[in-house]
Amino acid sequence: MWTYEHSIETDAAPEAIWRLWADVENWATWNADIASIRISGPFAAGTEIVMTSADQDPVHLIVAEATVNELFVDEARFDGLLLRTIHRLDQGERGRTRVTYRMEITGTGADQLGPQIGPAVTADWPETMAALVKLAQD
Repeated sequence: MWTYEHSIETDAAPEAIWRLWADVENWATWNADIASIRISGPFAAGTEIVMTSADQDPVHLIVAEATVNELFVDEARFDGLLLRTIHRLDQGERGRTRVTYRMEITGTGADQLGPQIGPAVTADWPETMAALVKLAQD
């Protein structure tokens, strides 16, 4: 298994972050890597999201879990791998909101391929999360 986790704290309420997460079709306003995105239904477990960055093939994600104002988990499967991203909201220090993204790569060859794929996928998380919380605070 390969894992990576990044957290950021904000004065924005969990509900403000959740509203931005649930508005999938507008993720590109805070995630500069998205060229196009579409969701096949409500922002809930079982719904598919197709996300394309400027220089990549479309990525098909399934919302595996969604708990309003707390967390959502998306999963992508390819070449025997499962890329699972947990997006979580917790109480941080002094009543602030802690936003955490965690990626877990499992499956056939994850120990070898995870260190190659994972850093490429997660490299922009600090900037993306900073843009997310900035928008949530406005």
